Parts: sequence; structure tokens; C-alpha cells
Amino acid sequence: MSRTNFNELLEAGAHFGHLKRKWNPAMAPYIFTEKNGIHIIDLNKTVVKIEETANALKQIARAGKKILFVATKKQAKDIVAEEVKNINMPYVTERWPGGMLTNFATIRKAVRKMATIDKMNADGTYSNISKRERLQISRERDKLEKNLGSIADLTRLPAALFIVDIANEHIAVAEAKKLGIPTFAIVDTNSDPNQVDYAIPANDDASSSIALIIKVIAKAVQEGLEERKLDKDKADTTDGKDDELSDNKNYEMREEEEGGLKRKKSTGGGARRPSSGTGGTGNKPAPGGRRPSLKA
Repeated sequence: MSRTNFNELLEAGAHFGHLKRKWNPAMAPYIFTEKNGIHIIDLNKTVVKIEETANALKQIARAGKKILFVATKKQAKDIVAEEVKNINMPYVTERWPGGMLTNFATIRKAVRKMATIDKMNADGTYSNISKRERLQISRERDKLEKNLGSIADLTRLPAALFIVDIANEHIAVAEAKKLGIPTFAIVDTNSDPNQVDYAIPANDDASSSIALIIKVIAKAVQEGLEERKLDKDKADTTDGKDDELSDNKNYEMREEEEGGLKRKKSTGGGARRPSSGTGGTGNKPAPGGRRPSLKA
């Protein structure tokens, strides 16, 4: 069963593209028709592309990797922030900081600086500086929180990017492409779907269209995280059973060894009996090598 359907996308207005004069010819395979000077997107293809994207992102989440969501346009930023917070993934909804991916080490320094300011506030260092300095540091902290607070837990480059409107987020697309990071995106009729690895042809301006698609994608990522947790619990249970079987096997081996030692002791340690022909003193060979006669 598909994650969404034609009617849901139609009600959300996902089929409305841009004006015909603003179209990108690369989007021709996904355009159904033109009406009143506006291109209409083929929602049957949109359903298929949503399914492909959701399954791919689900596998990335199941592998324990991070997916960075990017949506800085007004219609999408609040929707993305709300949905992505629930699945504990990083997101950028303010201005994309140049070098976010290609100069990731510098971005991490800024995040650590934010953590240092928090530490100063916690250990009482603030009380030893002037009011003016406290105000400056507080403003700097607020600015860092606004731009980088949502990626504070991103300690390494993300495994994938999900983007709303690649024309608006072209810098993010370029950086991801340069680093070989897979890109997933909602692509409208004014953009080139070949710029990303997985393109979902849909209206990227209507908040209802964005909300429906983001909700489906977030649910797929959540499924991947839950399956990862189940796999981990199953692995822990299997390891526990293997340890128990190993302990039982070792115990049985010790019992067998102890039983063998007991049997060995009960038979005199396994010593050989003397031969009847040579064991008695009366049958001891004479110094010459000949046996003494037994006759009287």
C-alpha cells in the first residue's frame, strides 16, 4: 500500500506548477498538461516518486545515519521544524550558512562556542564579567542558536539531504553534490530535477502540499528508526542466548572432564598388571640368561 494517493495530493494542491513561461524543460516528463497558462503536474508520477524517496530515506535512518532537512522559505520553515523535531533529525530553516557542508569543521567550532557560552552561564563565570560583556555574549549566543541550534547534535556530515525548493536552496544542493552526499527534494516545474538524486515533482510553494509530503517522509524516517531499535533489541537478545549456550557447553565439558578423572582414579590410575610369566620373583631369569628349572 502506497504512503499517499492521488486524491490526497490533489486536495493539497500538489498538482499546481508554475507559469508556463517559467518552466524548466527538464521537468517535461512530470508535466501532465497546461491550463490557463499554468503547468499541471502528473500526480500519478508524484505518488511513485514519494514512495521511492520514502523507502530510500527509511533505509538510511535504519542504518543509524542522519538526514539533514533544508527549508528556509517562509511557507516551509515552520512545517519542517515541527515535523523534523519529532524524529530527532537536524534541520536548517533559517539562512543556509555558506560552507555548511564543505567547511563543516568551522561550523562545528561555532556550535562548540555556543556550548562554551552555556557552560559559562552554568559555572558562574558570567558574574565575573561586566554587564556590557554579558550583553554581547548573550546576543552572540542568540544568533548562534537561531542559525545553528537545530544542528547542534550533528557531529559529522549528514548521510543525506532532504530539500524543499532546490531553486531556492541551490547552494545546499551544490555543496552536497560536491561532497557526494545523496539529495532528495520536492521539485517544482521551474527547477531541474536532474540536480538531485531523488526528485518529487510537486508544488513547493503551497504550504498544504509541503505539509503533506513532509509528513509522509517524516513517518518513513520514523519507521526506519523504530526498525533499527527492534533490530538492536533482537541482536542483544540473541547475544544473551549465545552466551547462555556457551556457558552450558562449558559446564558440560567440565563435568565430562571431572567424570573421566574419577573413573581413572577408581581403576588405580590406569597402572598395568605384571605379566604372569615374568612378574614373580620365582620366575626371575638367572644371571646367565636361562630360567631355572621348575622340576624338583
